[in-house]
Amino acid sequence: MPAPENKTALAFLAHPDDAEFLCAGTLIRLADAGWDIHICTVANGDCGTISETPWAIAGTRTAEADRAAKLIGGAYHCLGERDGMVVYDRGSIQKAVDLFRRVTPSLVFIHAEKDYMMDHEMSSLLGRAASFLFGAPNASAFPLSPAAKVPHLYYCDPVEARDPYGNVVAPTTWVDITAVLERKAAMLTCHASQRAWLRAYHGEDQYIGSMQRLGAMRGGQAGAAAAEAFVQHRGHAYPRSDLLEELFGKPGMVA
Repeated sequence: MPAPENKTALAFLAHPDDAEFLCAGTLIRLADAGWDIHICTVANGDCGTISETPWAIAGTRTAEADRAAKLIGGAYHCLGERDGMVVYDRGSIQKAVDLFRRVTPSLVFIHAEKDYMMDHEMSSLLGRAASFLFGAPNASAFPLSPAAKVPHLYYCDPVEARDPYGNVVAPTTWVDITAVLERKAAMLTCHASQRAWLRAYHGEDQYIGSMQRLGAMRGGQAGAAAAEAFVQHRGHAYPRSDLLEELFGKPGMVA
């Protein structure tokens, strides 16, 4: 199956730096293949600090996210919700639908349905809802592109690739990111404000190392030095062909 004519990818995730942890390697490969890349966070990062005001840290974190996206020629968007307060309600759904309407993605990445924090789960619901609804003419006041249709939709790994009960998630798709791992690390390094926060609140100092360890673990499953893993949404009306595998090939699986 050929790549879609509308080569627009959207990572729709909860917080600044989520895309850099979970799917930036795949976004880099897509950008290198000529895709337009968009990264949207539902929240603005206003709680990602132990010392700054909400307004100061939100400004810092969204600026970091913008710099990271620009490293690969991408665009950054933020829906402006507060950390820890992301909800699946009418107003948030409309914001998400409007964003999808403006971007018109044919390929979308969202959080795992079950993850360690509720912002991720609520953002996943918002992204899933918007991916289905944005092409309906009456869903948004923004103009409807002729290219709007239900996109390929993939769930990113949850943090540490484990669900809230500690079980490792079984992917449907792996993307080899070995050749772009340093560029992924450069995108994550843009989020310098988060090192102190992760050290204080998560007990994690080496956030680059954490990203690399997850990549190595998923790579070991796929016969690559580093990989990102996804679960494809294949429900009614969604494309069931594995677009990522068609674009990048299937890494040699190991037993």
